[in-house]
Amino acid sequence: MKTRALYTGSFDPLTSGHMDIIQRAAGMYDELTVGIISNPQKHSMFTLDEREEMIREAVEPLGNVNVDHFSGLLADFVNRNGYDVIVRGLRTSADFDYEIQMAQMNATLFNEGIETVFLVTDPRYSFISSSTIKEVFLLGGSVEGLVPDAILDHMKNKISVDK
Repeated sequence: MKTRALYTGSFDPLTSGHMDIIQRAAGMYDELTVGIISNPQKHSMFTLDEREEMIREAVEPLGNVNVDHFSGLLADFVNRNGYDVIVRGLRTSADFDYEIQMAQMNATLFNEGIETVFLVTDPRYSFISSSTIKEVFLLGGSVEGLVPDAILDHMKNKISVDK
């Protein structure tokens, strides 16, 4: 039986830290879906469609990774689509405190047998967040190596179009 995993986030933009988790999780499970959370209250740099397109491009070399999006409760999306595992990345102890609460709440909402697995971020990426990447980039700083090259190209194009 195939093990289907889901890795979720807003991915605005996808960072090298996210890619590290995606690549490692893709090696652990038969199928991995990168699930983009649609949150209308958040002001995003990229639209949902743009993020989906960029992530598809970034994960294309990984044969067992696909991309989807959802809104509403994670548990509803997970139960409706039959995932076995939820993958969450941890950068700091603060992430752990938040994520353990979410995992325990979700455990009460998930169908039986669904597990949450935490992957600790590679130390090279532990300081990276999408918010920090956007701030540094928009203020003219270099984020090269902190986001996949294809994502950086999209960021540069987005800024040149918006000017």
